Amino acid sequence: MTWLWFLAAALAEIGGCFAFWLWLRSEHSGWWLVPGIASLALFAFFLTRAEVQFAGRAFAAYGGVLDRQFVGLAPLGRRRAPDRHGCTGRTALPGRRRCNSL
Repeated sequence: MTWLWFLAAALAEIGGCFAFWLWLRSEHSGWWLVPGIASLALFAFFLTRAEVQFAGRAFAAYGGVLDRQFVGLAPLGRRRAPDRHGCTGRTALPGRRRCNSL
């Protein structure tokens, strides 16, 4: 059951962050903050539902999954190769390949 809470938390976090991104970067209405705040509140609530004995490992795994998704999918979303800042971040993370696209 714990993995369902983490899945729900991940979806709520992505939704909340995307709503803030729409408002700040895509010049959408400030009303996008309402569902964004609600989604981030759900994110925090869902994280508290996970079993305590699994929290440390689960948070580490959760962070690792988000990190790998961002590093792997960010260049696809931008439709260009990573710049020097993306490469710096990629090499600073453990287990990350060197960025040879520059």
